[in-house]
Amino acid sequence: MTGVIVILIVVLLAVIAVQIGKVSDLAKKIRGEEEVEQRANDRQANWMLVFMVAFLGLVVGSIVYYKDSLLGYGPLQSASAHGGSIDSIVTLTFVFTFIVFILTHILLFWYAYKYRSKKGERAKFISHNNTLELVWTLVPAIALTFLVVKGLVAWNEIMPDVSPDDNYMEIEATGYQFAWDIRYSGADGKLGTKDFRLIDPASNPLGIDWTDDNSMDDIVLGGADKIVLPVDTTVRVRITSKDVLHNFYLPHFRVKMDAVPGLPTYFVFKPIKTTEEFRQELRSFPEYNEPYDPEDPESAPRWKEFNYELACAELCGKGHYSMRRIIEVVTREQYEEWLAGQKSYYLNSIRGTDADPRKGGLLEAEIEARKVELKADFEKAISSDDEADKTIILKHVFYNTGSASLSDLSRYELDNLVSLMNSNPDVSVELAGHTDNQGAADANITLSEQRAQNVYNYLSTKGVDASRMTAKGYGDSEPLGDNATEEGRVQNRRTELRIKSK
Repeated sequence: MTGVIVILIVVLLAVIAVQIGKVSDLAKKIRGEEEVEQRANDRQANWMLVFMVAFLGLVVGSIVYYKDSLLGYGPLQSASAHGGSIDSIVTLTFVFTFIVFILTHILLFWYAYKYRSKKGERAKFISHNNTLELVWTLVPAIALTFLVVKGLVAWNEIMPDVSPDDNYMEIEATGYQFAWDIRYSGADGKLGTKDFRLIDPASNPLGIDWTDDNSMDDIVLGGADKIVLPVDTTVRVRITSKDVLHNFYLPHFRVKMDAVPGLPTYFVFKPIKTTEEFRQELRSFPEYNEPYDPEDPESAPRWKEFNYELACAELCGKGHYSMRRIIEVVTREQYEEWLAGQKSYYLNSIRGTDADPRKGGLLEAEIEARKVELKADFEKAISSDDEADKTIILKHVFYNTGSASLSDLSRYELDNLVSLMNSNPDVSVELAGHTDNQGAADANITLSEQRAQNVYNYLSTKGVDASRMTAKGYGDSEPLGDNATEEGRVQNRRTELRIKSK
């Protein structure tokens, strides 16, 4: 039994000796790994310094490389009066943030280098430091206060609305998926009212109230038409949306405002550079003299193809990209010429249709235009020695269908004629009635005489001396047009004023 115990003790001692040897080998191994780890820490710290230099170098290099592509720098200076204020705030904010960006990244990588793990050093824990707390609280607070105050000053200068006494023009931009409808005020300088309950996709997509006189001369541009604006003119833009959230964004003019369904917004700005002036500024930069189409070396240079644009800056759907519109800023003379060539939406698309609430009546502008036209024809007739010029077709004298009775709308033309006759008391005239060749010749003679006589009676009851007038019917004997066509027959059904003496 004793021998067994001795043997077990010897075996146990042998096992202990072996384990001690293994522990010794393990200790040596651990000490080697610590050295490997130290070398790895040193290497990583050095590479972080290298990365810091390369990264910050690339940041600065990219800024220099793309400087002419950034709004507010190089050739892309603001094209609006207020844009300089926005650019200065952006630049100032960039300076502050860039300084902080550089310093924080230098410190980030320097601390990773300086405070890497080292043999014999231990990390320190600092629970509180009033100086540090004051520094990183006060410095950002002062910088942000300065930026906010400067921003508020700029905001108050940029965002005030116009007053009724200001000299400005107003347009309206209505966004929808996926286009903009642009509405201009006409000669009256006022946009007509709108009501969403009047929207009709076929005839009135904007819901314009045609009973409002200010709507009569409003101009609505189609989806592909250029938006034309005069330079050095204050422009107030009403901004609305018919469906989802859009954004009215004019990057070159530093204009950006949401178009919110049910909540009209606005922006006021003044273009200070025509499109052509901006192109000439771009022309002095080498990158804008490169071909517009990189795959076509013969294409026009980039500066020549430049255009201001309106974009939607909200992701409003798959067709978002198609809301881009070209804006052309021109001189005041060019703008007036362009505006004169635009047609009133009401007169061009609504007048006389079933959607016209004024159907069957005359507009003030139409009444005035007819008055001016008749006066010009009358003055030409009494001053000319050419017999052809002495006959005036009373274009706006109408009769009820198949009868000789005057229509209500004829009174405007006849009242104008009364005024002209009374202003020229020495003028004597013949009122000549004409018909087309539909029906019997005798019946046409009778109808034309009755119509001429009714005009005679109207003028005499309004104060024109009856001795200065005669009435005669010519039936279908003196056609102006081809009676075989409806257009020709309309020409032939007429009443004329023939100057007999003056």
